[in-house]
Amino acid sequence: MTQSTSGGDAGRNFLSVADARSLILDALSPIDGWERVAVRAALGRVLARDVIAPYNVPAHDNSAMDGYAVRAADLASDAETALAVVGTAFAGRPFSGIVGPGQAVRIMTGAAIPQGADTIVVQEVARREHDRVFVPTGQKRGQNLRHAGEDLAEGSIALAAGTLCGPAELGLIASLGIAEVVVQRRLRVAFFSTGDEIASIGRPLAPGEVYDSNRYTLFGALSRLGCELLDMGVIPDEPAALEAAFRDASLAADVIITSGGVSVGEADFIREMMARMGEVSFWKLAIKPGRPMAFGRIGKAMLFGLPGNPVAVLVTFYQFVQDALLTLMGVTPLPPAERFAVRADFALRKQPGRVEYLRGRLQRDGAELSVAIAGAQGSGVLRSMSEADCFIVLPEDCTAVQPGDAVFVQPFNGLV
Repeated sequence: MTQSTSGGDAGRNFLSVADARSLILDALSPIDGWERVAVRAALGRVLARDVIAPYNVPAHDNSAMDGYAVRAADLASDAETALAVVGTAFAGRPFSGIVGPGQAVRIMTGAAIPQGADTIVVQEVARREHDRVFVPTGQKRGQNLRHAGEDLAEGSIALAAGTLCGPAELGLIASLGIAEVVVQRRLRVAFFSTGDEIASIGRPLAPGEVYDSNRYTLFGALSRLGCELLDMGVIPDEPAALEAAFRDASLAADVIITSGGVSVGEADFIREMMARMGEVSFWKLAIKPGRPMAFGRIGKAMLFGLPGNPVAVLVTFYQFVQDALLTLMGVTPLPPAERFAVRADFALRKQPGRVEYLRGRLQRDGAELSVAIAGAQGSGVLRSMSEADCFIVLPEDCTAVQPGDAVFVQPFNGLV
């Protein structure tokens, strides 16, 4: 990958990707408000309070393996030891007696350790003959035991506030016998498209019109985050209509997301209106696609003015907006963005000074991964996003890529 140290968009007062992310995240803090929900309803929600273990997990010393519970003091160090098997311990049905000298108890995984025993001999190394078991040398006192509180001690934090609850978290909460948890209220997000050329689906297109795909893209991305959505439809490029939409959205939502209307075009009012009704932190990024993106605030609502091109909407949403929404939802810490290097299976030239996000498709040849460009790369070609499974991320100082060069990719799996 060929690199450059000068030129490009960086010299024209465009904000870098890293600086834009920092500026956005530094301006945010989690929203107020919480509710108590049943465990199943907590899927995809963010814990507002720590989940505290009400007892030890596991609740008692138990066996980590199927085998025999024995006394380490009985085992010879230089010869096989014969022990009398006096019973069996099952998970949920413990052995009620005491393991005495020269005795052993057959034990299953998860069963409580019988009184008197202190070591588990796995069944694979033991030799059973009728009511006796023969234990080889080399056993260690306390082996294959799980101690009470080893996973969680009573009173300890099982899940911290700020945890985003997935299937594993639901299972952990249920394993503690907890029926309800306290979660952050849902983030309220208002979103709309702008432009006189944008038509809602379900009616024929007039000359010069295009169907509104961006609202449906944003609906999908926001729904996956579990946001409470206010879809405000398509707002025409009329100052009065836009001002009313912004005013209504700022009163009803925590976040406003628009698509279209943030470039320097004659009819692009959003940036000007943001500045008049609230504040604009930035509106030009050193990025492709997605350079005209605005971030600011109207009233108490944070505002993201995304570009109008469909691919640019997705790029800017996943590179900037998603982590901002997770921060507002109270997720701590933010999940790290997966990114790794693979071999390029393409060639291109690139303008330095901006980060470029190409749509790519990962390919596997044995143990080696490579990436190819997926379809046409125009910022309005949404089909290539559907055909891709990753972003190819080309840094600011990159000027060219040749086949075989190492490039970074950001997989869609877990991102989109």
